[in-house]
Amino acid sequence: MTVRGRFGRTAALLAAVASLAPMLSGCDLFGERGPVRVAAIGPLNPAASPVNGELSAANAALLDATSQGLASYDSEGQIEPGLADRWTVTTDGRSYIFRLREAKWADGRKVTAEDVAANLRSYLAPASRHLLKDDFPEIETIKAMTDSVIEIRLSVPQPGILELLAQPSMAIVGRDRGWGPMRAKRIGRAMLLSPVPDPLAEDQAAAEAAANDPAASIELFGLTAPRALARFKNGYADGVVGGRFSTLPYFAASNIARSRLVVDPAPGLFGLSFVRADGFLATDANRDALNRAIRRDRLIQAFGLVEWQPQVTLRPALYTRGSAPAPLVPAWNDYDEASRQAQARRAVDAWRSGGREIEPLRIAVPDSPGGRILYAYVAADFAAIGVPSRRVGMAAAADLRLIDEVMPNDDPLWALRRLSCRRDTLCNREAQELIDFATVNIDAGQRAVQVTEAEAVLIRYAPFIPLATPLRWSVASQRLTGLRANARAQHPLNRVIAPPN
Repeated sequence: MTVRGRFGRTAALLAAVASLAPMLSGCDLFGERGPVRVAAIGPLNPAASPVNGELSAANAALLDATSQGLASYDSEGQIEPGLADRWTVTTDGRSYIFRLREAKWADGRKVTAEDVAANLRSYLAPASRHLLKDDFPEIETIKAMTDSVIEIRLSVPQPGILELLAQPSMAIVGRDRGWGPMRAKRIGRAMLLSPVPDPLAEDQAAAEAAANDPAASIELFGLTAPRALARFKNGYADGVVGGRFSTLPYFAASNIARSRLVVDPAPGLFGLSFVRADGFLATDANRDALNRAIRRDRLIQAFGLVEWQPQVTLRPALYTRGSAPAPLVPAWNDYDEASRQAQARRAVDAWRSGGREIEPLRIAVPDSPGGRILYAYVAADFAAIGVPSRRVGMAAAADLRLIDEVMPNDDPLWALRRLSCRRDTLCNREAQELIDFATVNIDAGQRAVQVTEAEAVLIRYAPFIPLATPLRWSVASQRLTGLRANARAQHPLNRVIAPPN
């Protein structure tokens, strides 16, 4: 497969990446026995907390390496033990009981179940801005049963709770930061990660020596996308993690071999959420017209990556559990693009026929090459039906704002909850009631019906314009045998080098 050259201004981007090479020319290369060097896109701050909102890719990678949650992900995106070395689920599916492994904080104090319970409660507290706070509505209590056993009690079964608890943002962090499986220390602008010695090892000196082996260490950098790719291209990094659609043009400009690119087949939400419903956006028909007007295939092809797929449904079509209903496809999807645009144009003309104007829609997308490309194609499709627009930053006041999120578990309600009555979405009370009913319903059949009913209401209400699946990409050298594409877009640093068979 090849990356097709449709990025626009590629030469300028290539020059930006290439101009960074001299900055790296004075660096010393490590041998294969030296630390693995990973460049994560975004700022790196050892004090970053999930309580304050979404983590950068660099901060998430650091937190996941040094402060895993009760469960964690392996290199295939499958659940494995984290701080809890085992767990049991009661027959009614409402109680998860975790037994903690022997672990210590950096100051030598033992990690206790009460530490863990307090950590998790802080993430779900009303004042928290944790990204996943609203994805745990089933939790009734979190309590320490003994010094090393914690119970999470649910109001109704939630089979996907382990996937949520394994997310990097659910890290168990103490006052002096993490417990492991790796420890970190600052070296210049990077963080050096090394394995935490096994506290149960018979020979503690040997365990400490093995943990300090340079080949078992990871040097983690937090960099902009151009700098991260330049470091990889010039041999000063073994991998780059944290890529999104917004930074994909930098990869095309870097001329790094396509075989080095790892693209995750991650389901989720990628599209434009309506932030307000007044003026032209006050009617369902007008919002639906904007949804119909987008030529998704053309937009996605502009990025030149064959793995990236358009999406028209509100709920992700992939990786939902067997008992979950299939996502509803909007009726307009049966028409070709020309017909859909004609239908959308009639809605715009009907609005203007009453002497009403349409103010330029403010569309919030990242201020990046990918964000500008995305806006250009969306704006062109809106203009084709007579709707003006202008691009604004993600933090600015907007009429539509990009949502770009990977589905954290296989709960069929996840996308509906995310698109209903949130700070950055519109609110339809009928849909929200159905979502609430489905959330507390323990009958799987009834729950599936309520999911479909809520989805049908939201499709009519049109609070969101789905565009594609989320795009997550990494770059890996041959050394990173454990950095593999997976459906959760998770690449734990302690698993980037696969153990020998």
